[in-house]
Amino acid sequence: MLLVVGGIVAGVAGYGMYRQIAEDLPDHRWLASYDPPQMSRIYAADSRLQAELATERRVFVPIEAIPARVQQAFVSAEDQRFWEHHGVDPLGIGRALLTAAEQWGSGRRMGGASTITQQVAKNMLVGAERSMMRKVREAILAVRLEQALSKDRILELYLNEIFLGQSAYGVAAAAQAYFNKGLDELTLAEAAFLAALPKAPNNYNPLRFPEQARARRDWVLDRMAEDGHITREEARYAKAEPIVPRPTRRPEVVPVGQHFTEEVRRELISRFGAEQTTMGGLVVRTSLDPELQAATERALRDGLLAYDRRRGGWRGAFASIAAGQTEWMAALEATQRPPGGLPEWRLAVVLEVRATEARLGWLERPEPRAALQPRTGLMYLADLSWARPARDGRVGAAPSRMNQVLNVGDVVFAEPMPTQAPAQGRPARPERLELRQMPQVEGAVVALDPQTGRVLAMAGGWSFERSWFNRATQAMRQPGSSFKPFVYITALEQGMPPNTELLDEPIEVMSGGRVWRPQNYTAGTANGWVTMRTAMERSLNLVTVRLAQQVGMDAVADAAARFGVIPNMPRFLALSLGAGETTVMRMAAGYAAFVNGGQEVTPTLIDSVQDRRGRVVWRADRRTCAACGGGPEQVPDLVDPQRRQVTDPIAAYQMVSLLQGVVQRGTGANAIGNRLGRPVAGKTGTTDDYKDNWFVGFTPDIVVAVWIGHDDPRSLGQGETGGGNAAPIFRDVVAAALRDSPPVPFRAPPGVALVRVNVGGGSILEAFRPGTENSARRMRDASEGGGSAVGLDSNLGGLY
Repeated sequence: MLLVVGGIVAGVAGYGMYRQIAEDLPDHRWLASYDPPQMSRIYAADSRLQAELATERRVFVPIEAIPARVQQAFVSAEDQRFWEHHGVDPLGIGRALLTAAEQWGSGRRMGGASTITQQVAKNMLVGAERSMMRKVREAILAVRLEQALSKDRILELYLNEIFLGQSAYGVAAAAQAYFNKGLDELTLAEAAFLAALPKAPNNYNPLRFPEQARARRDWVLDRMAEDGHITREEARYAKAEPIVPRPTRRPEVVPVGQHFTEEVRRELISRFGAEQTTMGGLVVRTSLDPELQAATERALRDGLLAYDRRRGGWRGAFASIAAGQTEWMAALEATQRPPGGLPEWRLAVVLEVRATEARLGWLERPEPRAALQPRTGLMYLADLSWARPARDGRVGAAPSRMNQVLNVGDVVFAEPMPTQAPAQGRPARPERLELRQMPQVEGAVVALDPQTGRVLAMAGGWSFERSWFNRATQAMRQPGSSFKPFVYITALEQGMPPNTELLDEPIEVMSGGRVWRPQNYTAGTANGWVTMRTAMERSLNLVTVRLAQQVGMDAVADAAARFGVIPNMPRFLALSLGAGETTVMRMAAGYAAFVNGGQEVTPTLIDSVQDRRGRVVWRADRRTCAACGGGPEQVPDLVDPQRRQVTDPIAAYQMVSLLQGVVQRGTGANAIGNRLGRPVAGKTGTTDDYKDNWFVGFTPDIVVAVWIGHDDPRSLGQGETGGGNAAPIFRDVVAAALRDSPPVPFRAPPGVALVRVNVGGGSILEAFRPGTENSARRMRDASEGGGSAVGLDSNLGGLY
């Protein structure tokens, strides 16, 4: 009777304890939809890795993508009856207790009897506290998990969450960490080794404990054979295979395009949120062309360096250290390298200065893991004619002695230059060094496909290391005369032919008691009556102002908004000369509409985004194909229902023709002309007081916009124009983009009338709207008889 009563009391107490523990357990149902944090990867257009975004470096692999042998290895090693039990394995517990009894007094720790389901509960729900209460909570949750989740889902969670050493969470990360392989590339022996790790990853590290690792691996193979997953013969062959770890290296990423990548990251966060971007396992494919990006960055740096050498002068060393025979090495190693120096530039210290040369020392590693070794070379005065002293914004005369540029102990950037091999029997000449200096001037470039809007390359400044600020998308600058095409397009849309004669004479505009007297780039010059083509090619300000008055600033502002250049432009007449503000990206997209037949272009950096399971969750290309699937003889017709027609095709082609004249005979001729060997169109831009230099242009295949200026707007110097500074960068980018492509002509739209006319001593095919071929006339001066009713702006516009 007492036994019965005791049993009832114990049962009631046990049930009460169970209820108390069960009520305090965490909710396990969220595991049904749980996806482990996983790094997102960004890929360039050629499928090279561009960047990894992660808070935890983890690779999630769905259970269906984990090879059966890998699954079997872990089940045999950790939970042989995984497919039979319901969360807790009584037989496993019995075996553990029996083993513990046999080892009583040996000092060994009792082996665990946790199932894979219990380990999931421990790792993800209750924690790793070593107590009996934790084991009870773990067991109850394991039973509940088995009721709520499938076996495949439980195993998937386990294989992706388990810690396997080497900072690897999950089997995919471990396969990379130990063998630099994907799961589908693992041998049977390698899969068994990974399954040997959960018990004690550090104790079975093959680099530190090869014998223990091999013994544990062989034990897993025996268990797999015992469970019938492999044959004894397969186990024997696998045991003969040595464990050869090949630790993974971080995958190589595209070494260029950091401003591009950062812009992509910002867009992902805006579209998907920060958590999904860094932990959602997204696969992002971008439009970046790494080869063109490298060429774009190189062209921009070369242009900025050329300007800095011409206008910036030498601004001096950025540090000074002791330059004794031995102490200079330690002092130089401790000197912080200024951010933004190019990889090929060395941090060097001046060791000796003579009249026409200086000896410099720097430190270099002959191999990646080798110690730093000292090296020395000579810098010659003959290479330093550009290093004129710069003080208070002024540049002095070229140096005549080396000590006017460098002093002993100065720390500078120097670039080793190639030298000829010494003649036989003669000693090697010292390595020649050239002085380097980061420019203060900045710039930006955008290159995009005019048909799709895909941004192929984007440089946001001299160096992402020096400044994350992206001047291609974030800097609002005046476009100067590169805005003029959006004035002239309104006249073309209203039916004015390109050979309409416009008056280039002084003009006064009054408003609010103030008088504005715009001038052409060459102040005081006027040319009388000139054609619209001549006015565009020579970038005549006076003509542009009169034309804006004639068509109306409302129409000009509407064009600026339609093309996406300046969405809400004030109706001040000065803005017809580019006194508004826009970005390099917007200018590139605006000009792209000229070359693609007048259709709106929306720049895109991301082609597609896939989630961790490969499903496409976003795609930039919204085009549909009505004729696809109709047979091999049917030509596909791709239609983008979201693309607006911002101007008619004939006006767009007329503007292309006018901008070709700018390159052939106008302000872009000296820098570009026929050097690219293909049809090119574009427009220079130089703002008031030479603060901003632009060139925006295109071929049928690519649009490139270039800007140069100071971050704090100030003059680049008298005579510094877009044709002189920005156009050469444009030329180099286009040459790199189309190096292997045959020349392609601009295509005239249906209905345009092409008439041969005389221009500049030669003849061209001028584009007319049908019926306007003989309607060219002189446009009456819009300001005759009174002042303009258009407002003014004190921040006047572009020059050239």
